[in-house]
Amino acid sequence: MGQNEILRREFLRLGAAGAMGGLPLRALHAAAGSSEPRLNVLFITVDDWRNEAGCYGVPEIHTPNIDRLAARGMRFDRAYCQFSICNPSRTSLLTGLRPDTTRVLDNTVHFRKVLPDVVTLPQLFRQNGWYTASYGKTFHVFGGADSQDVVGVNAGQSFDEAEIFKPTARGQQGEGRNLTGGEVRWCSWKAAEGDDEDQPDGQNARAAVRFLEQRRDRPFFLALGFHKPHDPFIAPKKYFDLYPVDSIKLPQDPSGRAPDLPHAIGSGWRTAFDRFTDRERREFKRAYYAGTSFMDAQLGKVLDALDSFQLWDKTIVVMLGDHGYHLGERGWWNKNTLFDLSARSPLLVWAPGMKAAGRPCTRLVEFVDLYPTLAELGGLRPPANLEGRSFVPLLADPQRLWKQAAYTQVGRGRGAQGRSVRTDRWRYTEWAEGREGIELYDQVRDPSEWHNLARDPGHAAVAKELSALLKEKS
Repeated sequence: MGQNEILRREFLRLGAAGAMGGLPLRALHAAAGSSEPRLNVLFITVDDWRNEAGCYGVPEIHTPNIDRLAARGMRFDRAYCQFSICNPSRTSLLTGLRPDTTRVLDNTVHFRKVLPDVVTLPQLFRQNGWYTASYGKTFHVFGGADSQDVVGVNAGQSFDEAEIFKPTARGQQGEGRNLTGGEVRWCSWKAAEGDDEDQPDGQNARAAVRFLEQRRDRPFFLALGFHKPHDPFIAPKKYFDLYPVDSIKLPQDPSGRAPDLPHAIGSGWRTAFDRFTDRERREFKRAYYAGTSFMDAQLGKVLDALDSFQLWDKTIVVMLGDHGYHLGERGWWNKNTLFDLSARSPLLVWAPGMKAAGRPCTRLVEFVDLYPTLAELGGLRPPANLEGRSFVPLLADPQRLWKQAAYTQVGRGRGAQGRSVRTDRWRYTEWAEGREGIELYDQVRDPSEWHNLARDPGHAAVAKELSALLKEKS
């Protein structure tokens, strides 16, 4: 089989489903020099949010406002982060550069230390006259809400104003426990006393509503960073009450499966997770769901403000999770893997004048594509070095021919980077350039990625071709 023949056939099959349509978005009329008013941007990031919401086919989780945004805009079903932990993922999507370019490969490297002159996404809008603000976590925060780094990363060149909130004294009270007896400090939940605004995300929403009211007559770029459902799993008690603990369903891993490669799942907390009882597993998942529903309620307040202040027709809205998350699948209760559960995350987009509003998109997109997309919607010329591709055409025709592959990576120490490529049908992963293992999964027959076909002679041609495709981005 010739080079790229497998992917060529995938690509042609995809293309048969969609025509090469035009771009009738009103947003595109906001281009430089146009008499059309400039569009606002509401850019919402959610920490550790996996592909679970009512609109993503999980009816047991209460997310009426996420579902409401999806019904108005476009739900992307296969959106992939470029690194499945917070700092590298956010750095990549906010700079439009892949992790190997940013050199931000963990949660300790400040991107301005290695890229002092990079123009971030909000910075581009600020340079062109938009008023920019950030409430909550947009860039990765080093040292917590008391750190001066809140000013250094979240403000500085990117924002005219930025603020991160802390819980009130009342919001820190409540019933809860650490699920590992204190061994893993973050692994705890609390059904908190008080109201939504006793928690940082409630204060984020309040600040955003106030901002929308005060700034509605000037073009703005508002970054709104919701921390929940990120650990520690804290939300007002009423959101825990939505989920009786005995009603929580646990994942069932298939018996007799081959063991994962050593690097496929992180090792740091695995021993503690393996000691979980079923009760503790249900408490963990319940707390994650409570945090998600709490976040959803805060989103609802912001969407209500867009209604009240009549901002929908002049505001682009983007909502995404910075990466996915495991809730017990493969015994893992965290992120930082290259399976779809961790590499894929929700993405919802609304742009004024969308012809395909309310329709889902199943094409592959990457978070590195967000920067050029928003620049195009805003009528701005992006930096020439961006490594993503604007997906504005998909907002007009979500079934049109599109990119062949999405790329994600993680680190495992000692230089053992894991790199993965996802095509329409396949996921292929190499650890330390293949020296410490390779993985190949057929997403059509094995969407949960249990059967590694990398060493199957019948799939050698697929593995070889995907390895070459992976190296194009390495």
